[in-house]
Amino acid sequence: MIKIYVSPSCSSCKKVKKWFSDQNIPFEEKNIFGPSLKESELKDILIKSENGASDIISKRSKVIKENNVDIDDMSISEMIAFIRENPSVLKRPIMVDDHRIQVGYNKEEITAFIPKARRFQEIYCDTCEDVENN
Repeated sequence: MIKIYVSPSCSSCKKVKKWFSDQNIPFEEKNIFGPSLKESELKDILIKSENGASDIISKRSKVIKENNVDIDDMSISEMIAFIRENPSVLKRPIMVDDHRIQVGYNKEEITAFIPKARRFQEIYCDTCEDVENN
């Protein structure tokens, strides 16, 4: 199941949720400001990110700037605790499936979340019809 980490007022989050709904791809919505942001989920996101915390944390966020926080000096445990206490530092939306994450709404990259069989069918649809007709 795909999880989408969002904040209620985020316009990109709304676009992502609409895109998944339009594609009839089921997802679980997780409000980053809600009590359901679990340590295990944050670990999973960090493990799947190519560049670790810099992929998911906005270093320009108010909390980081005002407190001179250096996420690069934090242990994983400290970072997860920091995120749970300050969820506004997360970039959003964050989409996660069994194998990958994507941060932000990107029209081209989001298609990777279309199920593989359906992507294959869409790519080769014309060819499949030609084979069936001959």
